[in-house]
Amino acid sequence: MLKEFVEKNHCKFAQSAKDWRDAVRMSCEVLEADGTVEENYKEDIIRCVEEYGPYIVIMPDVAMPHSQECAKGVHKTAIAFMKLEEPVSFDPEDPEKDATLFFTLASCDPSQHLDNMSRLAELMSNEELMEELKEAKTSEDLLALDEKYLS
Repeated sequence: MLKEFVEKNHCKFAQSAKDWRDAVRMSCEVLEADGTVEENYKEDIIRCVEEYGPYIVIMPDVAMPHSQECAKGVHKTAIAFMKLEEPVSFDPEDPEKDATLFFTLASCDPSQHLDNMSRLAELMSNEELMEELKEAKTSEDLLALDEKYLS
């Protein structure tokens, strides 16, 4: 899966984001660049987080930005990866709602989406891999981790 992020150019590395909204926007950029999603998609995600709270932070350090399945402006089913050096806070009262790793989901095909979710869950269940992902700085690092853990 990490190799796919690199091959599809669906990965981004950045020092920081000014806040969680900026981080969500940044996490969608690679999906916008190849036409997977339209510009409105990131604002839909932000609106959902504002309405429902930081549901996209699925575990400490890890966010999974997404809107509803078959959201307007989604043209392909895909996942993008973004790593920030400095965490962003989704809830200043709860440090467990900080994130540095972002797996941004776009879905327009339910069966492909379920397959992506299953593979992502498998990846996230590997604690050693997740710790090493927090240290990744380049696409080459993702390829090395894919080789080490997922090949």
